[in-house]
Amino acid sequence: MKDAHGRTIDYLRISLTDRCNLRCVYCMPADGIAQVAHDDVLRYDEIVRLVSVAAQMGVRRVRLTGGEPLVRKGVVDLVRAVAQVPGIEDVSLTTNGIALARMAEGLHDAGLHRVNVSLDTLDPADFRAITRGGDVNQVLAGIDAALAVGFNPVKVNAVAVRSLHQDYFRFALLSVEKPLHVRFIEYMPVGDSAGCGGAGWGPEDVIPCDEIRQIINDRCAQEGLEGLVPVDDSHKPTGGGPARYYQFPGALGTVGFISPLSRHFCGDCNRLRITSTGGLRPCLFSDSELDLRSVLREGSDDEVRAVLARALHTKPEEHEELDHARATETNMNAIGG
Repeated sequence: MKDAHGRTIDYLRISLTDRCNLRCVYCMPADGIAQVAHDDVLRYDEIVRLVSVAAQMGVRRVRLTGGEPLVRKGVVDLVRAVAQVPGIEDVSLTTNGIALARMAEGLHDAGLHRVNVSLDTLDPADFRAITRGGDVNQVLAGIDAALAVGFNPVKVNAVAVRSLHQDYFRFALLSVEKPLHVRFIEYMPVGDSAGCGGAGWGPEDVIPCDEIRQIINDRCAQEGLEGLVPVDDSHKPTGGGPARYYQFPGALGTVGFISPLSRHFCGDCNRLRITSTGGLRPCLFSDSELDLRSVLREGSDDEVRAVLARALHTKPEEHEELDHARATETNMNAIGG
């Protein structure tokens, strides 16, 4: 599939649920969110049908997100069904890792290829504060389980926020002795959990990835260690995406930087996003959505194709310069990132 700007679109991100077993301060309000009615959420058979139609049009990769996708019952069966769709070459999942230790083997056996684990701090007290009650040891156990069952690659995604006390150097060192791909992502104010309605963070809390990399290299110099060096294509983790990758000399993994704000990567965007309620979003930073749910429930495959084609036509060349400085109406937990 090609969009109106000539980009190949071969990647679907599908949110399975807006629910989560954590309450991260930048993602959800403290008291949670209004529950979406069960009938409003896409059913698994509808998701598989959507993936089948999209695969016929050229989609090759699917990522399952949330909320937290592992809190939805039957997710292993969904992974198996999606992995068996003709034309789908890669199925991945983004998770907070809380349930990953007990589910990793089943997910791997079902056909899941790789996982991204969201983890913003390694400090137990800070983790409890950021997630409003979570246990970082459960996440670390999930990461170890993912490596043990053979997921490749295993990526650790850390949202970088200037107001948080994050040890970027310690995070980066995770990539030395384990084949982990640690990625720092610039904070994006999205939904009513941003600003004074949620975490209280604004544009001033965005820390550019170039600054993070400099902090890591400065710490390396203090410790008498070699700093990060660019990674050639043969050492980059599979899965594509917008990260710029570096590596400590001799490390088993890599350190990546994703810069949606300081360095737009819109020119390489290859994805469409599906919300948990069946909204098709051509761009993360826009509230524009096309209704897929009603078409999946009432229309033909040709009508589903028509909605996907309309999304390709309306997908913007890039988000507006100030889009990242305002909150979208939809929280990140429903969009799926």
